[in-house]
Amino acid sequence: MSERLETLNKARDRMVEDRDAHAKVLAAPFDRDKAERARNKFIEIQVLIDALDRAISGENVISPKAELA
Repeated sequence: MSERLETLNKARDRMVEDRDAHAKVLAAPFDRDKAERARNKFIEIQVLIDALDRAISGENVISPKAELA
């Protein structure tokens, strides 16, 4: 696995952990202020995870071709 792909996977894993923490706040008894902040952070982190997934997919497509050269 390339160093770049490894870095992307580590970043994704860290963001999933952060997202899970916000999901726990959303699942807890309702507190409007906390829930609103957690919801916004959850969405922001999920967008980042989606971007990391696309980068990882792109790296997986690029890597095999680079190895053939």
